[in-house]
Amino acid sequence: MTRTPQGIMQTERAKVTISVDAMGGDHGPAAVVEGCALSAAKNGEIAFILHGDEAVLKAAVARYPVLADITQIHHSPGVVQMGDKPSQVMRRGRETSMWSALTALRDHHAQAAVSCGNTGALMAVSMLRLRKLDGVHRPAIACLWPSRGKSGFNTMLDVGADVRADEDSLLQYALMGAAYYRNAFDAERPRVGLLNVGTEEHKGRAEIKEAARLIAEAAEIGRYEFVGFVEGNDLPSEHVDVIVTDGFTGNVALKTGEGTARLIGDTLREELTANLPSKLAALFASAPLGRLRKRMDPRRMNGGVFLGLNGTVVKSHGSADATGISAAIKLAFTLARSGFQDRMAERLASVADAQQEKMLGKDDTPAQDGSAEGDNQMGQS
Repeated sequence: MTRTPQGIMQTERAKVTISVDAMGGDHGPAAVVEGCALSAAKNGEIAFILHGDEAVLKAAVARYPVLADITQIHHSPGVVQMGDKPSQVMRRGRETSMWSALTALRDHHAQAAVSCGNTGALMAVSMLRLRKLDGVHRPAIACLWPSRGKSGFNTMLDVGADVRADEDSLLQYALMGAAYYRNAFDAERPRVGLLNVGTEEHKGRAEIKEAARLIAEAAEIGRYEFVGFVEGNDLPSEHVDVIVTDGFTGNVALKTGEGTARLIGDTLREELTANLPSKLAALFASAPLGRLRKRMDPRRMNGGVFLGLNGTVVKSHGSADATGISAAIKLAFTLARSGFQDRMAERLASVADAQQEKMLGKDDTPAQDGSAEGDNQMGQS
């Protein structure tokens, strides 16, 4: 029992357990376990199930006393390599740490899963072990994008799960992205924008225009505000929270942004160390530069969320260090604690029901000559 400041007795909340694929990633299990330790030191409500080589993980966990009483280890001798094809992992990956981590989530031993492993394999195994939410055509990957908005981040999806997306899929991305942003940043009505080649209504492909109509119609049920079309330069802007696009465009935008940020950082470093006056200028500007570095640190934005599954899965960058892994774990914890999965499923079901009722209503509307329009109306809706 714990005592609140007002003196009211409350039952201590149960810990949130995160299932972690400890063998994925470029830096190996040492970085993953250290990331878990960083999270545990800041959060007394978290626990872990680590999946991987038992001997290696026991030795790593022993170095961090904070993990002693909150960590279970599930021995999984196999490792999904970055070059493995998803089809290979689905056929022969049952003994891998990735498969084991997702199985623990499916069996409700954990409330979320985190992996630094192969993205394609993780998506394939997630779909196999967890299954898609009812009505979801294909899951999407949502990423965080630094922005000038109140939260400091925007969300973009899809960034690589499905290179193509029709209007119905884009509508589902809007609903899922709004639910994710609402719970990650405590935003009552996130602002949703649809990425296009221009903000004018007449621009874009036919499916983009149709998606805009569907997203606008579902705004009340989805509890978001639709701001219309947005362009690439709006990704970090303050007038949108959720950017919806297909996986091909989203992945290109994400990689372009990462590359540009790296170029700016490298160029700035070169210029500030080029000569003595530059070094002196850098010394005087060290405080604001430090704040800028912290704000734009990609490790703080680590963690792509798989949306549309029966479970919360967070994909960490393969190159993430302990700080980045801790950020992914924090995101997984926040989403698991919020219970957004159930509410997102409800929104998707409500919109699907509304669309079905609309189609049935059109089907029942008599034609001008008094005959029922039947299948023709259904086909046009």
